[in-house]
Amino acid sequence: MTLANIPLAAVIGHPIAHSKSPMLHGYWLKKYGIAGHYIPMDVKPEDLETVLRNMHKMGFVGANVTIPHKTRALDIADQVTDRATLIGAANTLIFHEDGKILADNTDGYGFIQNLRQSAPDWDPTAGAAVVLGAGGAARAVVASLLDVGVPEIFISNRTRVRAEQLRDDFGARLKVVEWVKAGEVLEDGATIVNTTSLGMTGKPDLKVSLDGLQPGSLVTDLVYTPLMTPFLTEAKERGCVTVDGLGMLLHQATPGFERWFGPRPEVTDELRQVILG
Repeated sequence: MTLANIPLAAVIGHPIAHSKSPMLHGYWLKKYGIAGHYIPMDVKPEDLETVLRNMHKMGFVGANVTIPHKTRALDIADQVTDRATLIGAANTLIFHEDGKILADNTDGYGFIQNLRQSAPDWDPTAGAAVVLGAGGAARAVVASLLDVGVPEIFISNRTRVRAEQLRDDFGARLKVVEWVKAGEVLEDGATIVNTTSLGMTGKPDLKVSLDGLQPGSLVTDLVYTPLMTPFLTEAKERGCVTVDGLGMLLHQATPGFERWFGPRPEVTDELRQVILG
C-alpha cells in the first residue's frame, strides 16, 4: 500500500474523548495488518457539515457519528439506507470518491448480533419483548426486534409521548405501557431490554420492579459501564439469561470497518478484554 492511499476513518462527536471506538478499530487494524488509521474528532454541531463535506478530500473513507450528531448526519448525507431512515439516525458514514456521503445505521445490527453471539439459544419469536426507554437507541432496538420476528413489543418510557411516537412510527405490534406500570408487563416478556441510561455509572438506578421476570427470559442492557448493571445482576439472580451491552458496541462497528478497510472483523473474547482494559 502506498503512502498516497492509506485509508483514514474517524469517530465524530462532541465531546468524544470518552469513546472506545478508536481503541476498537485500532485493535482490528493491527490484527489484520492494515496500514490505516482511525481517530477521534471533536466537532461542534455548527461545524459538522463543513467537516463532513471535506473529509474525503483528506483521505477519509468513512466515519462513525455519535452524540449529538446522529440525526443531523442524516440530513447532510446524499444517500441514506432504509434502516437509517426508519431509525431516524445515522451512526456510520461512507465517503465515496466523488464526495457523496452515504449514511447508515448499524446499531440494530449490533444489538441483534450481540444477542445471537452471547445467547445462542435465544428465539426472538418465542414471545413479546419489553423495551424500556424510547430514545434513539430504542428506535434501533425496536426496528431490529420487529425485523427478526418478535411478535409484539411493550414499550415504556418516563415521558409517555415519546413511547407513543415510536408506536405511531413502527405500527400496531407496539403497545405503550405507563412507566409506573412497566414492571407489570415483564411477566409477558420473553425478551427484556433496557435502552435507557438508568443504571449507568454516575446515573440514577433503574427503579422498575423486576418481580415479574420469568426464569429463562432473555434480559439485556445497552449500558456497559458497569458491565453487570444492577438490572442485569437482579435478572440473573431470578434465573434469566443475561447479556451485557458491550457486545452491541463491538458488533455495530463491524460493518463500517469492513466497508472502510476490507476485512470483516471478528468480535472475540480477546477483543472484549482489550476494550475493558
